[in-house]
Amino acid sequence: MDTNVQFWRSEGQSFFRRLYQWVDILDPISLLSSKGEIEKARSLLRSTEDQQNKREVVDALKLSLSSVHSDTGAILPAIFRPPAFLPVAAPLVIASLLPHNGVKPAFFWQFLLQSYSAGFNYSNRNATFSKETKVTLKQVLLIVGSVTYATCAGVIPQFAMRRFGLRSPYAQVFFRSVLPVPLAAFLAGFNVLIVRAEEFDNGIQVFDSSGNNVGISLKAGLKAVNETAVSRAVLMGTTAALPNMLIGLLKRTRLSQRNPLLVAPFRHISTALILGLMVPVSFSLFPQLGMIQRENLEEELQTGTMDKQLFYHRGL
Repeated sequence: MDTNVQFWRSEGQSFFRRLYQWVDILDPISLLSSKGEIEKARSLLRSTEDQQNKREVVDALKLSLSSVHSDTGAILPAIFRPPAFLPVAAPLVIASLLPHNGVKPAFFWQFLLQSYSAGFNYSNRNATFSKETKVTLKQVLLIVGSVTYATCAGVIPQFAMRRFGLRSPYAQVFFRSVLPVPLAAFLAGFNVLIVRAEEFDNGIQVFDSSGNNVGISLKAGLKAVNETAVSRAVLMGTTAALPNMLIGLLKRTRLSQRNPLLVAPFRHISTALILGLMVPVSFSLFPQLGMIQRENLEEELQTGTMDKQLFYHRGL
C-alpha cells in the first residue's frame, strides 16, 4: 500500500480532518517543487532510518500527497496536480458561467473547461487495475467523447436563446441564471463518469484491514466513480448557484442601482471565492480511502477474506 494511501487510512476518515488536510495539501507553493525534490521526499518517506526530523517528514508527506499518484507512484503533471486545480480552473469556471450573448464565446470557454476537467479526472483516477501510464485507444475515445458532449451541452442556454429569439425577461432569467446551475452540476459529474468509466468496466483493487490485496472489484469501482462524480457536481453546482443568489441581492441595493458596473466584477470575485472555498470541501466530501461492505462485493471476493469491511482508493 502506497504511503499516500496509508496516510488517508489513518487521517482521512473524518470529514473535518480531511478538510483540514486538503486545505494544507492544496497550497500552490508545492507546484514550484522540482522532480528531484519530489523524488527525495518519496525516498525519505520510504526510509525508516532518516525520519528523525518530524518536520521534514511532514513536509515530505505533504509534497507526496500533492504531487504523486497514489496508485502508480508516478509524479503527476504539474497542471493536473490538486494544488493546480483552483488556479487553472478558476478563470475557466468564471468565463464559462458568464451570461454570454453569443454561442461561439460560450462554446470556446466550455471546451477549455471540459478539456481541463477531463485531463484532471483522468490523471487523478484510480489506476490499480492497470498501472500503465500510456493512454489506451478506448480511454482516448472516452475523453474525446466526454469533452465533445459536455461542451455542446454546456452551450444549450446560449443556443436556445439565439435560435428561438428569446427576449422576454422571464426567459432571460431562466436561461442565464437558473438553467446554468443544474447544467454545470450535471456536466461536472458526467465528465467524471465518462472519463473514469474504465474503473467500473474493469474494476479496482480492494484491500483488507491489513492492507492485503483482496482482488479486483467492479462494484468498488462503480462506488468510487459515483462518489467522485457527486463531489464534482456539488463543487460546480454550488459555484454556479451562490454567485447568482448574491448578485440578485446586490441588484436590490441602492449601491448597484447607482453603479450598475459593479455587478460584473462582483460576479467574477464571488465566483472565484466560492470556488476556492468549495474545492477543499468537494475533495473532502468522501474519504480518499473508501470503505465497502464485504456483502456488497462480488461473490468470489467475499470468500477471499473474513473482514466485514474492505477498502479501496477512490481517486480524486
